[in-house]
Amino acid sequence: MSASYSVAITFFIYLGLMLWIGLWAYKKTNNLSDYILGGRSLGPWPSALSAGASDMSGWLLLGMPGYAYIAGWEASWLGLGLFLGTYLNWLIVAPRLRVYSQLAGDSLTLPQYFSNRFNDKVAIRVISAFFILLFFLFYTSSGLVAGGKLFESVFGIDYTLAVTIGTLAVVSYTFVGGFLAVSWTDLIQGLLMAAALILVPVAAFMELGDSPSTILAASNTELLDPFTKATGEALGWISIVSLLAWGLGYFGQPHILARFKAIRSKDDIKAARRIAVSWTLIGLVGAFFVGIAGIGYFETPLADSETVFIALVQALFHPLVAGILLAAILAAIMSTADSQLLVSSAALTEDFYKSLFNKDASPESLVKISRIAVVAIAFIAWLLALDPESSVLGLVSYAWAGFGAAFGPAVILSLFWSRMNRQGCLAGILVGGITVVIWKQLSGGLFDIYEIVPGFILASIAIIAVSLLTPEPEKEIQDMFTEAENS
Repeated sequence: MSASYSVAITFFIYLGLMLWIGLWAYKKTNNLSDYILGGRSLGPWPSALSAGASDMSGWLLLGMPGYAYIAGWEASWLGLGLFLGTYLNWLIVAPRLRVYSQLAGDSLTLPQYFSNRFNDKVAIRVISAFFILLFFLFYTSSGLVAGGKLFESVFGIDYTLAVTIGTLAVVSYTFVGGFLAVSWTDLIQGLLMAAALILVPVAAFMELGDSPSTILAASNTELLDPFTKATGEALGWISIVSLLAWGLGYFGQPHILARFKAIRSKDDIKAARRIAVSWTLIGLVGAFFVGIAGIGYFETPLADSETVFIALVQALFHPLVAGILLAAILAAIMSTADSQLLVSSAALTEDFYKSLFNKDASPESLVKISRIAVVAIAFIAWLLALDPESSVLGLVSYAWAGFGAAFGPAVILSLFWSRMNRQGCLAGILVGGITVVIWKQLSGGLFDIYEIVPGFILASIAIIAVSLLTPEPEKEIQDMFTEAENS
């Protein structure tokens, strides 16, 4: 039996299991609340691992190891920023958002939460949905690019066909099962990703018989210094701040915030936080050491650094075991792309179609439109992913910054500042999103800083300034804030 054939069998078994979960969830999906948030019924384990798996995506097994492979300890700044962001998001945002999103008209989507929180009929909801669709096209596309690299590297098939296969796999069970399918498959995928990120670097270092420090020193001593680039230049404060600032993105990611709204109760959040933070630490440390192991294992540098995990798995393990470990990449890709498709379809259905065109749409018709939207959005993301030169980490960084700046300050201040009003919320979303789009096009000097930093700062200033310069929120909005604070 050839290696490719053995890996293919493992892949098909894995995909079959995911589709079975989708069909199971289909039978439990009766209305849009079930399809978008699973009826707010998730316990700590599926909530935590679904949030983690949908957050990390294919970049945890491709982008992060690839970055460590070429940069060494410089990559630790990125890992530290992401770890702190995960912890603070679960600690600060999750409890309040779970309570507030239900008090604010049982809000299903992030735009709907903003709209209900500030008693705004259309403007905030439509503009929020626009930014969700814009940035998720790039984010979803990054997952499809990762899928293309996986199938191309493992099976040697054409890149375009590889991206197409990955797209069809993700759409199939998201289309059928909605949020329940996404969350329960994420639980399995999250466990598989963690296992792979422990096993692969351990096996590689045992094979090499050297410590990470020895490997880095033998390759390039500059890789041992987190304050120095691989080229020997000082890393500089702009680079360090930019890497740490990835942590700011967590506060505005709609697909992660959806897990906070869907958890069974506020009382489950503490346990979920411990699970999520532990999983994130394992994943980030494992991904980092995969890259370091690759430096020592491959004498000839890889043509594409983002395939280091794939190359190590193929070199170290029997084809059947390799198939299971490579399925972890497929798991990472699917666990994020499915969530992004679901949130995007919810934005189209709830925040465009229902809000603007048919306020009295039946639950059955809304679920049907959501499923059609999944297919339409996936098709556009597929078109964006067809460029084989695309970087997984590059696509993710742009979308991550867009969400973090557009929604992060608005989410945090809406949960903790009673004086914030609808004008301030709208100003923050617009300033944050537009700043990221413009800043991305500039370069040189201060403009080299990661666009999430100016976007987050300017959005926060806009919310505070505009809210203070305009009338206080209505009494019912302030009463709802007090109720949420006391819950």
